[in-house]
Amino acid sequence: MRVVIFGATGMVGQGVLRESLLADDVRDVLVIGRTPTGQRHPKLREITVDDVGELGALRDELTGVDACFYCLGVSSLGLDEATYTRISYDYPVAAARLLAEVSPGATFVYVSGAGTDSTGQGRVMWARVKGRAENAVLDLLPNGYAARPGFIQPTHGAVSKTRWYRLGYVVTRPLYPLVQRLFPGQVTSSDRLGRAMLRVAREGSPRRVLANRDLT
Repeated sequence: MRVVIFGATGMVGQGVLRESLLADDVRDVLVIGRTPTGQRHPKLREITVDDVGELGALRDELTGVDACFYCLGVSSLGLDEATYTRISYDYPVAAARLLAEVSPGATFVYVSGAGTDSTGQGRVMWARVKGRAENAVLDLLPNGYAARPGFIQPTHGAVSKTRWYRLGYVVTRPLYPLVQRLFPGQVTSSDRLGRAMLRVAREGSPRRVLANRDLT
C-alpha cells in the first residue's frame, strides 16, 4: 500500500506512522504536515507545507495512493469557532476533496473523537465542527471513514502535542490498567489505534463511523 499521513507529529499520528512503517504490506509512507517528524526510514518521505488547506501543488504526490490517515488536529481550548473550524473542518475536507479527485478509491480515515456530534448542530463547539467534517468526508469518498477513539494511552514513545493532555496522561498513567478493565469499550492505545486504521485500509468496515470498540 501507498499510505499518506496528515499530522504525523501528534500522538495519534505518531502511532499510525509507527505501525505503517512496521507493516510489511505498506511500501511507501508520505507524511504531510507543518513540522517534520525528525524520523528517518527507507519507506518514509515527508513534505512540509505552510498551509494544510492549500494542497493543489501536491496533486501528483496524492495520485494513486491507497490510504490516507488524517490525524491532524488541535484542542479547542482557547480557540474561537472560526479558527477551530479552519483547522478541524476546512483542512481535512480540502484533503478529502483532493483525494476524491486524484485517488477516488483510496481509504480515507478522519480521526475525530468520542462524543462527536453527527448532526453538526449541537451546543458543544468542537463536537459539531468535527461532526460536519465527518459528514463531508463520508459524502466525498466511498471509502471514507470517521474514527472516534475514546481514551488513548500513548505507547512506544508517542507524545501528545497539547501540554494539558501530556499532564493528564502523566496523572492517569498508573490508573490505565484499572480504567481498561472497568471501561474496555472506551479505551485504546496509540499503537492499537494505528493497527486498527491500517486494518480498515486493508479490509474496509461495515460501519463508516468507527467507535472506540472498532479501534482496539
